[in-house]
Amino acid sequence: MIVLDYRDRRPLYEQVTERFKELIFREILPQDSQLPSVRSLAAELSINPNTIQRAYAQLERQGYIYSVKGKGSFVAAESRIRVQMVRDWGERFEEMAAQGMDMGIREEEMVDRIRDLAERRRAGSGTADEWEKAGSGTPQERRRES
Repeated sequence: MIVLDYRDRRPLYEQVTERFKELIFREILPQDSQLPSVRSLAAELSINPNTIQRAYAQLERQGYIYSVKGKGSFVAAESRIRVQMVRDWGERFEEMAAQGMDMGIREEEMVDRIRDLAERRRAGSGTADEWEKAGSGTPQERRRES
């Protein structure tokens, strides 16, 4: 269910939190399904139960799960999860846009990249990484080539 990367710089509790978010978002863990107990998951991953407890606490604060005293932790309603995910995405988007502006990337280039991504997704083509590996260049360079 959850695989940890010990070479990852992020703390283990953040990795656990991120993996659960992915499982919830992909509906592998549907609404109201019970999460493994702290002890059982800690034993399965061979890590300290406090690490799992911290991940569960963070997931609960963020609205992804809820706890029932004496019963365990459960996946929250989809609408709450979606609202939180959109909020998280918005924060990351703003951070990346600000970082791009600080690097001198113009607004037009950012908009071009977003449009290109939308076109690629509609066409069913690969990810931005695949696009960069193919040597396609920036959106503006591709437009000049067209």
